[in-house]
Amino acid sequence: MNAVVPPAVPARPAVRSTAASPATLVGVEVRKSLSSRSGKALVGAAVLLPSIAMGLATTGEGVIGGADGPVGAMGLLTGMLLLAVGIVSTAGEWSHRTVQTTFLLVPRRGRVLAAKAVAMGLLGAAVAALATAASTGVLWVTLGSDLSWDGVPRAMAVVVAAGAVFAGTGAGIGAALANAPAALTVTYLTVLGAVPVLGAMQPEIAPYVDPNGAVLALAQGQETTQSVLVLAGWVVVAGVAGAVATRRRAVA
Repeated sequence: MNAVVPPAVPARPAVRSTAASPATLVGVEVRKSLSSRSGKALVGAAVLLPSIAMGLATTGEGVIGGADGPVGAMGLLTGMLLLAVGIVSTAGEWSHRTVQTTFLLVPRRGRVLAAKAVAMGLLGAAVAALATAASTGVLWVTLGSDLSWDGVPRAMAVVVAAGAVFAGTGAGIGAALANAPAALTVTYLTVLGAVPVLGAMQPEIAPYVDPNGAVLALAQGQETTQSVLVLAGWVVVAGVAGAVATRRRAVA
């Protein structure tokens, strides 16, 4: 008697995940930041204005001495503009309601926020690198042999890192407030208004919260540990605030 052979069960086809890879998400966020007119204008200003300011600064009669100080100072100008780039990258999505499409395509908000943070860090570093190379070139052409260039490589590296820090901090602030005009106003009033006032009234406390002073100190090789902690604190606090607010906020 022949045995009954059960029919073969077809193998279940493997289903490939359609989720975008982290690298793809980061690339998308970089392109989104550069696709708007405001993003292009801010990035262009961050690259060009430091060179223009450096050229104007070198026409004065003041004694500069070392080149690392001016390089760091022009890096701050880049950083202030990159703050706005980061803010617009996150808050702008809520202001223009494009966040609905973003979270529909990638429902996991943590992945989106992480991609935005990395994208802004990379974009900020790249823009700062271009800006500091250009402004340092202007300084070399105008006052090259009259200055000490010993600390310039360090100052340029600090400016590049600061570009990533400021852009990433802006992204966190924008995500926390979800309103571009409000985020820009609060950020610049704090960094350019409240912190300098604190420095005048409480000079022993201000260095622990002043990102601008931290960048200048690092560019000149001073207060390294404290300055790094100050900049890291801004990134962490802004990032955590943005993540918490975004996870709790309804997408209407």
